[in-house]
Amino acid sequence: MQISTKFLRIELKSRREHKVTTYNPREGIYMVKSPIRVSGTGNNVYTLRLNNKLYSCRKWQTYTLPCSHVLAVCRENRLRTDAYVPEIYSRQTYKKAYQANFHPVLSENFWRNVPFNLIFYHPNMKKERGRK
Repeated sequence: MQISTKFLRIELKSRREHKVTTYNPREGIYMVKSPIRVSGTGNNVYTLRLNNKLYSCRKWQTYTLPCSHVLAVCRENRLRTDAYVPEIYSRQTYKKAYQANFHPVLSENFWRNVPFNLIFYHPNMKKERGRK
């Protein structure tokens, strides 16, 4: 899944589902509540420390993309969401990663000799009992 598609899904979820309460806007502390679902899940309350990028659901820390709760706070306070997306996901970083020229690997005839034996396993080889 492309990062832009994932981000769009998170953003749509933030618009539909979360209620934001401000605790301390100067320090960037907010409370976000998710609605109760038909399945009985939801109705969770999370604390968000926007200035420190710390959040009680831990999705932001785990996935490095702002979660739907962060985007709900940004929308509520008219903050730019791209300020909370790591630079690694930026268009400039993507372009830098692929700006170099890539060359195809030459056939084995052009490989250098190495001081050890290369062992090639057949891809359909089954794992034997007791083998690590």
